[in-house]
Amino acid sequence: MTQRVAVLGTGKIGEALVSGLLRAGKPAREVLVTARRPERAAALHESYGVEAVSNAEAAVKADTLILTVKPQDMGTLLEELAPHVPAGKLVISGAAGITTQFIASRLAEGVPVVRVMTNTPVLVDEAMSAISAGSHATEEHLARTEEIFAPVGKTIRVPEAQQDAVTALSGSGPAYFYYLVEAMTDAGILLGLPRAAAHDLIVQAAIGAAVMLRDSGEHPVKLREAVTSPAGTTISAIRTMEDHGVRAAMIAALEAARDRSRELASGA
Repeated sequence: MTQRVAVLGTGKIGEALVSGLLRAGKPAREVLVTARRPERAAALHESYGVEAVSNAEAAVKADTLILTVKPQDMGTLLEELAPHVPAGKLVISGAAGITTQFIASRLAEGVPVVRVMTNTPVLVDEAMSAISAGSHATEEHLARTEEIFAPVGKTIRVPEAQQDAVTALSGSGPAYFYYLVEAMTDAGILLGLPRAAAHDLIVQAAIGAAVMLRDSGEHPVKLREAVTSPAGTTISAIRTMEDHGVRAAMIAALEAARDRSRELASGA
């Protein structure tokens, strides 16, 4: 049976999902998009051949709705959708901090809701998308969600109670790596390297380390120890990072991100 998918509030993440669906073989006629600005909707239609519609029309026409609006806009969107979403329609939310119960309570009784936290590497098909079932979501709904997000990266199922931690660790995670690369590039300049050379060295080191972590199956401690010679340069750097509390700062930072995710759920 044909399953029409609508992406509501199609920003960069939503557009990446549209692109992924089409690359995975879904016909453009089965994909709908909505956007706040008419020119944005027109651009999506021009680029992908998908139909641009209103939120209400998307709710009527599509079998699956993917809500990609900002957390603060979710309440308004649900008010608009509520009269048009029957109990059998799958609703997928990608908004940080917004619970499946928040969404389900504003729609018809029995609407299946799945919560997904993805991250910006969705734009290069290297996302990590954590999927959680709401109270009315079945195995079929989870499988359908995985099918949508698989073309743009990896997926994992987690209990919804862990989604705030996922948001802190993975949803915000790319920003921490960009911050680290920025700091290491500045250090390279301080050590006498040109900015471009420092940037290229750090980026390739990050890519190589990530591939080794993914493909070797080794614990990161073992990989780090393989680089850390007795009385060498690496251990001197690591000792300095420990002296400056880098590990403790990272733990505290992720706790702050988790707490902010919880605040978003309460409307703070």
